[in-house]
Amino acid sequence: MKKIINKKNNKNEPWFKWLTRELNSYEAFQDFESGRNPRDVAEAFISKNSTAISEVFDNFDEEDKDTLDQFLKLTECEMHVFRILEKQIELRKKVRFVDFKKRKKIKS
Repeated sequence: MKKIINKKNNKNEPWFKWLTRELNSYEAFQDFESGRNPRDVAEAFISKNSTAISEVFDNFDEEDKDTLDQFLKLTECEMHVFRILEKQIELRKKVRFVDFKKRKKIKS
């Protein structure tokens, strides 16, 4: 995997480690609180890091493309997991428990 020159840490860091570190340190929740949607937040991140990202693309090869494809699959999988969990939480709120052991007494 190709390395990129990094201004903050070591000078030869794999691009995916750099990206993960930068995404984790990016204050996306502040942007969400101000009403920005995820796409706008992502574009702001790309804009802020455009120089480093262009360095990544200068050295991008097939192995890097395969790594990116795997990240995309993993991210999509994570999104589906979160959506399933969200649906499960909503269903739990709607479920009413019925005690079938309690029977109405029949008046005679």
